[in-house]
Amino acid sequence: MTVRLSLLLAVAILAAVGFALTLGEVALTADQYRLAFSDPTSVEAEVLWNVRAPRIVCALMVGAGLGLSGAVLQGLLRNPLADPGVLGVSAAAALGAAFAIVVGGAAVPGAVAIAALIGAGLAGTALVIFAARVRAPEALILFGVALSSFAGAATALIFNLSPSPIASAEVMSWLLGSVQNRSWADVAWVTPLVLISGVLAAFASSGLRMLTLGDETAAASGLSMGRVRTAALIAAALAAGAATAVAGVIGFVGLAAPHLVRRAVRGDPARLLLPAALTGGLILVLADLAARMTPTDQELKLGVFTALVGAPLFALIAWRAAREWRL
Repeated sequence: MTVRLSLLLAVAILAAVGFALTLGEVALTADQYRLAFSDPTSVEAEVLWNVRAPRIVCALMVGAGLGLSGAVLQGLLRNPLADPGVLGVSAAAALGAAFAIVVGGAAVPGAVAIAALIGAGLAGTALVIFAARVRAPEALILFGVALSSFAGAATALIFNLSPSPIASAEVMSWLLGSVQNRSWADVAWVTPLVLISGVLAAFASSGLRMLTLGDETAAASGLSMGRVRTAALIAAALAAGAATAVAGVIGFVGLAAPHLVRRAVRGDPARLLLPAALTGGLILVLADLAARMTPTDQELKLGVFTALVGAPLFALIAWRAAREWRL
């Protein structure tokens, strides 16, 4: 079932990428496509390969990273409402990026992304250290909420004390999330990190499956649960940090993607990882296309769009969960 679901999602992604490449402010016709392939110096080739294509691939990888991170955290914490924002990784990455922008790092290529990765890395390290000492999922969630609140407050403080209105505007724009004007260099940043996080998640997958049976059963299975938790936390932090470093803060994808395919894999956290990553990529490609096609004076920010769509979805999930609890 997992293989068929993954293949179906891959086909859907290819279709979505095809639509996203074709549609935009100016839709490309078949003749323009042929010209883009035959003449690399043409305007059509520039639009297709250097404007739309890297943006779409970046959205795909960012969505995959967020979906994977959400699936890992939901399995690790045994909480279907967990997502990268719960443990403060996204907020810490945002704090690093905001600091870099305010001190002038936006003028240095890659500085903002590096700062965001450092912030996510510090948050991930703190979570790993905490998880090694306190194994209760509830305690880890509370620690993550505290970490997220602190990082959010520090980001607001940086924004408030910024001496430059231009820097403040850049911070606000970045916090809203977007893959607009992303290049192949951004794709080269996010892709290896998401792939590495996928390898770590695969390593932890057996342990995530055992955790569904309880801590005592998982410990008796012979697996090193300390290593499983460490690998899972690093995978989730790396994927979410890479996504946030490239695209800013984008909410609800890490929460929604695992939920959309959870029933298809019968709730197995190990089999959920790949479909959740593919679903996250599909969601963000379609969301970016919709944001581009929305007839507004200024292009709608991707993070704003996902929040507008994701909040009702979150309410639907809560409503379904409440019905199950009553039953």
